[in-house]
Amino acid sequence: MSTDAEVIQRSRQDPAAFSTLFDRHAPALHRYVTRRLGDSLADDIVAETFLAAFRQRDRYDLSCTDARPWLYGIAANLIGKHRRTEVRSYRAMARTGVDDVAESYADRVDARVSASAAQRDLARALAGLSPDERDVLLMIAWADFGYEEVAQALGIPVGTVRSRLHRARRKTRAALGGTDPSGIEEETHG
Repeated sequence: MSTDAEVIQRSRQDPAAFSTLFDRHAPALHRYVTRRLGDSLADDIVAETFLAAFRQRDRYDLSCTDARPWLYGIAANLIGKHRRTEVRSYRAMARTGVDDVAESYADRVDARVSASAAQRDLARALAGLSPDERDVLLMIAWADFGYEEVAQALGIPVGTVRSRLHRARRKTRAALGGTDPSGIEEETHG
């Protein structure tokens, strides 16, 4: 199987080859964007991400074999244009305890928090984070990126990723009364 860099390089002469990159990464990117902004914007953001990537493929650094950080970085910039929508969604979830995004993808979403009160507190904490802290935290938690990948995606040093993640986790833990959100067990309904 070709690396992402090889696919991008091939697409410079054969633009149709770029579809391989879309097939590989669009489903996971769509899930990530859906969790951030909801289903109504996810299709558009993912399409815009791949359109921008296609247009910028001649500038892609072929020494980076995995294109995910590059794609998520483009998506993060596009998500930034919809920050109000994202924060509004978290605030609504904080009030109601209902996560419309997770509810609509209940079978596909890895729910880390299931208790309604904890969901409200977590949503409130996410809404209260700075956009930079939220980007780092959610790329680690929802895109399953490591520090290096987040740094590459956002174009920041690894040390900045670490400090933003530390602040985001501290604020989130405080909003949850000292509980680590990743440690809350999901309830099973039988």
